Amino acid sequence: MVTTTEQQTETVVEIDCDALIGVFTNFLQFDVANGGASGDTIVTYWTQVKQYLEWCRESNVDPREATRETIKVYRWWLAERGYKPKTIAVKLTAVSRLYDAAVEYGLIGGNPAWGVKPPTESIDPAAKITYLEQGEATILLKSIDNSSALKTWRDKLLLGVMTLEGTRTVEMHRLNIGDVVRQGERVGVKVSSKRHLRVVPLTPQLAQLMEGYLTERRGSGFDCLVDSPLLINLSNYGRGERLSRRGIRQVVDKYLQATNLKYLEGRTLSAHSLRHTAGTLALRNGATLRQVQDLLGHADPRTTAIYAHVGDRWENNPALKVGIDLL
Repeated sequence: MVTTTEQQTETVVEIDCDALIGVFTNFLQFDVANGGASGDTIVTYWTQVKQYLEWCRESNVDPREATRETIKVYRWWLAERGYKPKTIAVKLTAVSRLYDAAVEYGLIGGNPAWGVKPPTESIDPAAKITYLEQGEATILLKSIDNSSALKTWRDKLLLGVMTLEGTRTVEMHRLNIGDVVRQGERVGVKVSSKRHLRVVPLTPQLAQLMEGYLTERRGSGFDCLVDSPLLINLSNYGRGERLSRRGIRQVVDKYLQATNLKYLEGRTLSAHSLRHTAGTLALRNGATLRQVQDLLGHADPRTTAIYAHVGDRWENNPALKVGIDLL
């Protein structure tokens, strides 16, 4: 590493950053997800890699000469600034992909980030799961009025699919009219998840809501072309445009707050809590782990198993079998 003058050091680092940025650009376009990386994935990688390269500049580290120890120091720096282990894991993954690109295109001989793991998560994964009990979910879904307004149809469909089918906010945001799948009387939606496409089958009542929403939408003068967004903004600003992820979260929060379900003792509910609700209630009502894994699009069954653990720890607490009367 050049250390004779500040100017020389900055020049070397800047040149190396340019080289890394060039190969990383190609890598994201042609290699990540076999050339099919989503826009969100690319933005996430760029954001995290930019932070790492800025840290290299500020630390006078040539990123092409980084070692395993360099990455460990960066990990420590992130932890010192209060980033949680899960966030650090995302950042380290992005850095590792940066060096994957550098190896792929011959800039360096090995990836210094390989095997550098994030800090150990000390929180019980199940403790982070917030969800609605079945009665609470019923209250939420029945809180939407029965008017024939397009907004009512949209909100009923949105909350119903997220609460019962467990779709992610980003998956609902990306849906187009052409992603509605029909097989006879059966209706589903083809969603784009983190790693692949999957078809989410809708319950008969959700299918009715879908048809009612599309009928009302046509009657309100909005197009239903194949590439048109399924969920549209119905506010005065941006009317008819794709409902944003923030807009979806606002719709969910509106109904959670209206039903006094947003802030409960020991729980704060969010749009993502509806996904946890779907997984937890499905397992409680007899669905198999494999069925729920497929519904939610989990690559790892251990992720789905968290929902089973959440319900099981209360209902099948071994202490209940001891039989000692305390009162």
